[in-house]
Amino acid sequence: MKAITYNQYGPPEVLRLSEVEKPKTKANEILVSVRTSTVNRTDCACLRAKPFIMRFFMGLLKPKNPILGTEFTGVVEAIGLSVDTFKVGDKVFGFDDSGASSYAEYLTISKNKGVCTMPEDISFLTISGSIEGSHYAYNFINKVDLKKADNVMVYGASGSIGTAMVQLLNYFGADITAVCNTKNLELVKSLGAIKIIDYTTTDFTKTDEKYDFVFDCVGKSSFGQCKPLLKPGGTFISSELGWMCENLLFSLITALYS
Repeated sequence: MKAITYNQYGPPEVLRLSEVEKPKTKANEILVSVRTSTVNRTDCACLRAKPFIMRFFMGLLKPKNPILGTEFTGVVEAIGLSVDTFKVGDKVFGFDDSGASSYAEYLTISKNKGVCTMPEDISFLTISGSIEGSHYAYNFINKVDLKKADNVMVYGASGSIGTAMVQLLNYFGADITAVCNTKNLELVKSLGAIKIIDYTTTDFTKTDEKYDFVFDCVGKSSFGQCKPLLKPGGTFISSELGWMCENLLFSLITALYS
C-alpha cells in the first residue's frame, strides 16, 4: 500500500510517498480503508518532535513509527476475532494522539481506542476535520467540576480546539466569554459565546470580570497572565506546556501554595 512516511524529524520536506506493507489485523483490532485524514497540530508536533519531551515517547533520535497521522475516517475492511463492536462495511472515524498511522491507504486500530461508527448524514470530509479539536476540548472540560452557569473564558476560541470548546461549554450550560480576532467574532458568537473579546483591540487580561475557569486553547497566554482573571479556587488550563514548561512548574507550586 502507499503511505506518507518519515525517517527523521524536521519540516514537511522530510515526508516521502512510499510503498509499505499493508498492516495485519490482530484479534482486538479493525482494519480500516482510509478515506480522509488531516494535518493537525498533533501531526505537526510529531513531525518536528517539538516540544523535545515528545522524543521520549516517539523515539529519541528518529521516529519509531514511520507513518505519520493521527486523525482519520474510513470503512472497516476486516475485523479481528475478538471484535464484536464493528462489522465489515462500517463507516468509522477516529483519533489517536499517540499515532494512528493515518497517512496511508490502510490502518489498524484497537476496538478499545478512539474509533467510532459515523453518523449517516455526515460526509467523510466533513467529519475528518472535527475530531482532534473536540478530543482536546473535551479533555479540558473533563478535568474540572464544571457546573451550569459557571463563568468560563476561552482564549483562542476560533481555532480547532476553541470552536469545539465553545460548543461543548454551551451544551453544558456555561456562561462563555470568548477571545478571538476581529474576523471571527460572528463565527464564535454563532457557536454559543455570550461575551466576545477581540484581542486585536483589547487586552483580555485587563477585564474586571472573574472566571471559574480560563481555558487557553492555543497555548499563547500563561498562568501568570491569567491568574488575576480567576476566582478563588479557579482553574487555568493550557493546550501547551508554556515557556520553559512553566505550566508544569506552576501546577506544582499552586498545589502547595494555592
